[in-house]
This record gives sequence, structure tokens and C-alpha cells, in this order.
Amino acid sequence: MQVGVFAKTFPGSEPVGVLAAVRDAGFAVTQFNLACAGLPSMPDAVPDDAISAIAAASNACGVALVALSGTYNMAHPDRTVRDDGLRRLGVVIKAAADLSVPLVTLCTGTRNADDHWAHHPDNADPSAWADMASEMEKALQLAECQGIDLGIEPEQANIVTSASDAMRLIAEMGSKRLRIVLDPANLFEQASPADARAIVAAAVETTAGHVAMAHAKDRFADGRFGTAGQGIVNFPDFVARLEVSGFDGALVTHGLSVDEAPEVARFLRGLV
Repeated sequence: MQVGVFAKTFPGSEPVGVLAAVRDAGFAVTQFNLACAGLPSMPDAVPDDAISAIAAASNACGVALVALSGTYNMAHPDRTVRDDGLRRLGVVIKAAADLSVPLVTLCTGTRNADDHWAHHPDNADPSAWADMASEMEKALQLAECQGIDLGIEPEQANIVTSASDAMRLIAEMGSKRLRIVLDPANLFEQASPADARAIVAAAVETTAGHVAMAHAKDRFADGRFGTAGQGIVNFPDFVARLEVSGFDGALVTHGLSVDEAPEVARFLRGLV
């Protein structure tokens, strides 16, 4: 298991500077965002020179790119917005293939039109799942053409809220290209340490064999997110259970400051 970080944790729009900061903080791999190459996260196009600059920076810094962010609102109430997001996702998937990045991460979306990470009461309506699933089918067609996996992350504010939701979607899609990004802090809102541990343990068991990447951020008992190691997520237990399940991918942290990054890298490296 390799320890990584969101590249966007570090400021800058030149890939070599950002990836050098990732390396210097103690991380071996990164989930890259095209904003770190001076582009929109979901661009209209990725120029060849940008691909070359990212690849060269990865090689020079010795930081592997394990995923590329491709999040947009796959359940937005306006179909034209979803269509535009899908078009841009195709650009990101092609960039991932050009960079030999195996995974593009997604957001299963929300009926909240203003923020694709914010809850909306209509998320529980069957039509929201249907719109998201239709979008996912089209996204998987793009991914399969390029030989890229797509990663969905159970998230309380989105359509896929749980490990069981993620497995339901994988079963419906019937594609080996659809994988799971498992973030323990996104599996619950408010919980006691014991309850949080039980929820995370059940999720690891439910998703075994389908997890492409794990995330590492924390959560406090009152629901606030926190830096890995500061809240109620039992990371030693989480990592141990991932290993028992056969997971050997990247453990990627986010939701932390630049100043916190070296200590979080040391904490996570001590677990894997």
C-alpha cells in the first residue's frame, strides 16, 4: 500500500513545482488535478504540451500519478449541465489514458444545483438515481474505450451514500471498469468512535475486491471533517482491514493544510 495526497493540497499551476512539493512532504503517489497544470479541473481540452509537462514532472519528481480527478454533478437536475460535464469527463479520461493514469475519480452527484458535494432532499427520489445511473453508463462507455477505470466514492451528500449503494451501482452497470474509492470519513456523519469503527469495518467487508483507492481524511464525533489522525476514524483498524481484504492500492489523504502534510505522511506511512 502506497501513501499519497491530493496534488491540489499544494499551491501552484506548474506540475513540476506541485509534484516536488508532494515528494518533499513525504508522499510517493498523488491523485492529480488538472488545475495543478494551469487548466480547469474539468477542461474543454488538454493540450499536448500539458500532457508532456505533467508526465515529465512525474518522472523527474518520482511521484506516481495514481488517479486523476474528474468530478462533476452526475445527478444535476438540469440535463444540459450533465451533458456538459460528461463531455468534459471524456476529455479527462483521454488525458488519463495519455498519462497512463489508471483511475479517474467521479462524483455521483446530488440534486443540489449549486454544489455537487451538498445534500438535497430529492437525492432519495428514484429519479435522481436513474439520472445518475444513465450518466454512469455513458461515462463507462468512454472509460472502456480508453482502458481507464472509474472510481465512485460513497458520500453522505451524494446519490451513492454507502458501501451497499456503491455495490448496487456496480451490479447494475455490469462493468469491471467501475471501482470504489473508499473514504472512511464519508461513511457516516455523527457517530461515536465505536459506531464509526463498526460502520467502516462493514464497508470494507462489503466492498472487498472492488476498492481501487482509499482516502484518508478524518471526522470528529460532531460531524466536522478533520485531518487524518485527529478525529474518531480508527485508521490503524481501517488500514489493517483493507490489507486483510486484499487491497494493495494507494491510501491518499486530503482535507489537510500544506503545513500538516509532512506529519500526516509520517502517520500514514507508519500504518502501511
